[in-house]
Amino acid sequence: MKVLFIGDIVGSVGREAVRQVLPALRDKYNPHIIIANGENAAAGRGITRPIANDFFNWGIHGITMGNHTWDNKNIFEWIDDEPRIVRPANFSEVAPGRGMAIINVHGKKLAIINIQGRTFLPPIDCPFRTAEALIEEAKQITPHILVDFHAEVTSEKIAMGWYLDGQASIVVGTHTHVQTNDDTILPQGTAYLTDVGMVGSKEGVLGMEKEAVLHRFLTQMPTRFVVDEGKWHLHGIIAELDDQTGRATKIEKIRLTEESWLLMQ
Repeated sequence: MKVLFIGDIVGSVGREAVRQVLPALRDKYNPHIIIANGENAAAGRGITRPIANDFFNWGIHGITMGNHTWDNKNIFEWIDDEPRIVRPANFSEVAPGRGMAIINVHGKKLAIINIQGRTFLPPIDCPFRTAEALIEEAKQITPHILVDFHAEVTSEKIAMGWYLDGQASIVVGTHTHVQTNDDTILPQGTAYLTDVGMVGSKEGVLGMEKEAVLHRFLTQMPTRFVVDEGKWHLHGIIAELDDQTGRATKIEKIRLTEESWLLMQ
């Protein structure tokens, strides 16, 4: 099985990049299942139902979220009805939505699990024990399991990779929007990357207009962040999994810029 995972999609610039590039990514890598992190898709804050439907219509099969899950309040009205979206499983047990989904595409089944870290983020249930419990549940259905660990610090993400080595097929980090260079297959067969990166403007700060971010750093005053409209970059990974065991056999980073993409056309 081949799995394409696309990093945090930020605002309209990120959405347009995905719309443009996804057909070429499908042609090049021939993935069976495509997953994307969509928690910043709506102006950098959360996701809306029309945006989620666009992603599905473009060929994305499942969407993971993160700490901005609830920023668009109308998500409470529809997330329970959309089985292809997962929010962090270690949110409160009374939170709507689900933390795990089984994505089934032409008989290929992939469990996607969303977990949020606790370091420098709001206190929530233990991400390690939550992930482990859901993986045991997923194994009753499929050996192919992807964990999106939406966390702030590299140490917590790396620790999760080691903790889930041999249990999950893929463990990837999201949230920090900067693709790391430590893609590897861990000793027990888990494909790992500390942070997949993002899809959005590369001319701002993590997809946001740099002027507002600089103003906050320089003045320590509240500032409204706005999605930057500059040229985009797109980050993701492609992973190959053994059909029988679910162990990863390959992981490869994807890095594209708008300039390099235009040269390819």
